[in-house]
Amino acid sequence: MAGAAIAVAGVALLAAHKLGAGESATFAGFLLVIAAGLSWAVGNIVAKRGAGAHAPDMFALARQVQITSDTAKGAVARLAGVEAPAMPDTETTFAELKARCDTTIAYVQSIDAAALETGASREIVMNFPNGGGMKFDGLTYLTGFVLPNFYFHATTAYDILRHNGVEIGKRHFMGNP
Repeated sequence: MAGAAIAVAGVALLAAHKLGAGESATFAGFLLVIAAGLSWAVGNIVAKRGAGAHAPDMFALARQVQITSDTAKGAVARLAGVEAPAMPDTETTFAELKARCDTTIAYVQSIDAAALETGASREIVMNFPNGGGMKFDGLTYLTGFVLPNFYFHATTAYDILRHNGVEIGKRHFMGNP
């Protein structure tokens, strides 16, 4: 039941907000839906089977959730011009992954909407460990880099949960649980 309540809250956030200043609500909404799936999974999957990856060359559920979290918190921090909180990737249980989603949601919701709006024209520079990097204006960063990455990893986490028997579906995203 707690998982259903979290999913409904996530769907409400997704339905109530539009692109722009409310973008952080989209991150929070999808993280709430993933958190709902993790809540359900604690009682229904742990004893039956693990929640690994679909294919040998893809990340397992824990890493997908971590990347989704990192993408959301990193995006709002870069757009607002602040430092994102550090979150070591140490989660190994569904409860720990849910706690990470909750922490990320709280952080995303704490960012001032006005700071995000000014980020649309801010220069965003990303440096990668391999020495490469990318440069964007804030709007291009959000629409061309952040959202595709966020949705890819959030959808993959959702798919892994669904594949392992978590009873969430498209209707949860569409507001008809």
